[in-house]
Amino acid sequence: MENKKEEKAVFVGIIRQDDDERKIFEYLDELQFLAETAGATPDKQFVQRVDRPDKATYIRSGKLKEIADYCEENHIDYVIFDDELTGMQQRNIEKIIHSAAVIDRTSLILEIFSQRAQTAYAKTQVELAHYNYMLPRLAGMWTHLERQRGGMGTRGGMGETQIEVDRRIVRERISKLKEQLKKVDKQMATQRSNRGQLVRLSLVGYTNVGKSTLMNLLSKSDVFAENKLFATLDTTVRKVVIGNVPFLLSDTVGFIRKLPTQLIEAFKSTLDEVREADILVHVVDISHPDYEEQMDVVDKTLRDIGAADKPVYVVFNKTDAYEYEPYDEFSLTPKTERNFTLDEVKYKWISGRKIPCIFISALKKEGIEKLRDDIYKMVAEIHAGRYPFNNFLW
Repeated sequence: MENKKEEKAVFVGIIRQDDDERKIFEYLDELQFLAETAGATPDKQFVQRVDRPDKATYIRSGKLKEIADYCEENHIDYVIFDDELTGMQQRNIEKIIHSAAVIDRTSLILEIFSQRAQTAYAKTQVELAHYNYMLPRLAGMWTHLERQRGGMGTRGGMGETQIEVDRRIVRERISKLKEQLKKVDKQMATQRSNRGQLVRLSLVGYTNVGKSTLMNLLSKSDVFAENKLFATLDTTVRKVVIGNVPFLLSDTVGFIRKLPTQLIEAFKSTLDEVREADILVHVVDISHPDYEEQMDVVDKTLRDIGAADKPVYVVFNKTDAYEYEPYDEFSLTPKTERNFTLDEVKYKWISGRKIPCIFISALKKEGIEKLRDDIYKMVAEIHAGRYPFNNFLW
């Protein structure tokens, strides 16, 4: 998706019986943000209430026909589904929707990662994830797949189907990419070991919560940061000194709901900075209406990569953008998180749950000195345990 011309996209989701309808539309809004990040222009959302996704077409044929007609009439370029489609589902959908490209959430995220990858290492990781996604979907991807190729030089004696050739080529490419990554992984592991025993902090969080902005404030560096999803793919490590205590601060790729397993697998080595950190600084966008669900996504991803046992310090960012809906005492509906003032939310986390946390605005630089002081104390404590005879710290 390149911005040479406006490329319009529509979005498709389903509402199951037990789903919160509001959340489903918020998920579709996030999908739209992903599409905008990739360069597409959001046009319309389609949802259907179903008990479960249709095994053959994800949604029912009547809704598919409605989407197909809309795409043709309105010159839509992409139909994007908010779930990962099976190869069979995608092929069946494409038989009905002819005028637009059919892609799913996973392939959209892969496209964004492909656009955002800057270094050779990141590009290799994304390529590996792409091939792992593509391998089970080869049938139907090219028109030549049904042809038989026989004769001299082919395997099997009776000829080899084109799809078998393609699968073999892709598997060979996957194997080669894995070997390339292993070499770089060894180099990166050597670099980490050469840093000595400095205390390590790693910024983690949902994508677009302000990690890179915070990195710039704490390290006084210039890490790329913008209001788009996955602005950072490559791990950035900076040496930071607060007071008289040095430590390493790393920032890496943000997490997201339904982050493709292919990407988690491909980026596991990049996420070694997270696994080897002494403290995880979990940055949260407190202004997001579903910030707690985003926190759950991050916690789950940390478990998936083997970093769930790390000490965590939570930084609730974007207090300047926090908005709430005043609660009507005469309302028949119970009070929700959206009805809490910022002070009530602070009390909930600081006093109620008693977790180590702070509320800041990185954009407005509010709370940064308190944050630096908290980090100093945490790092100094670890540093003192690691270097007990370095009395200069105290």
